[in-house]
Amino acid sequence: MSVVEYRRMRAVNYLKSFVPWIGFAIVSTQADWRYSGLVGLLLAGGLLLLERLRGKAWDTLIIELSATVFFALLSAYSFADPTSPLHTYVGTLSDAWLALTAWGSVLIRRPFTLGIARTMAPREVWDHPLFRRINVVITTVWAASFTASALAGGLLLHYAPHATVALVVIKVLGFAVPVVFTIRYTRRSRARAQQGE
Repeated sequence: MSVVEYRRMRAVNYLKSFVPWIGFAIVSTQADWRYSGLVGLLLAGGLLLLERLRGKAWDTLIIELSATVFFALLSAYSFADPTSPLHTYVGTLSDAWLALTAWGSVLIRRPFTLGIARTMAPREVWDHPLFRRINVVITTVWAASFTASALAGGLLLHYAPHATVALVVIKVLGFAVPVVFTIRYTRRSRARAQQGE
């Protein structure tokens, strides 16, 4: 596999996990929050089921599992109380949930990127301390990005609730920055490890 193919596969694997969140974000700007939650739930549940049927291990599906739980809770709550003021902050809550998922995976020493990385790395490196450290760093960057997105989005919604373009920029950056970091950091780490051999 060429370096370009590897990078493309890695980016696609990370982005695929976030399809329900992206779909939810798009629908939430166009439709009632109840339906955006249902779209997120259908996408997350469908992706989780599809990946399990393909034989993927649970440790590769942490984001998909987290998304399914989040959207199930959101859907139940939004239909139970459709006029809740919480609907204004639902986009920020989704970022906060992702941040909690990522930080939680770091705290329990099972960074969510580790399972994904194992699907793309040779078996002999899985238990290497460098492989684990790289994934702790990558997961921490994802967690920090989600945290920053949640805080920035919350502040923007509080002080300028109609600044939809800025909210979209925050959402896009919240995913784009860690994707770019993941690709570049992995490439640099691999190059350094090969030089040390």
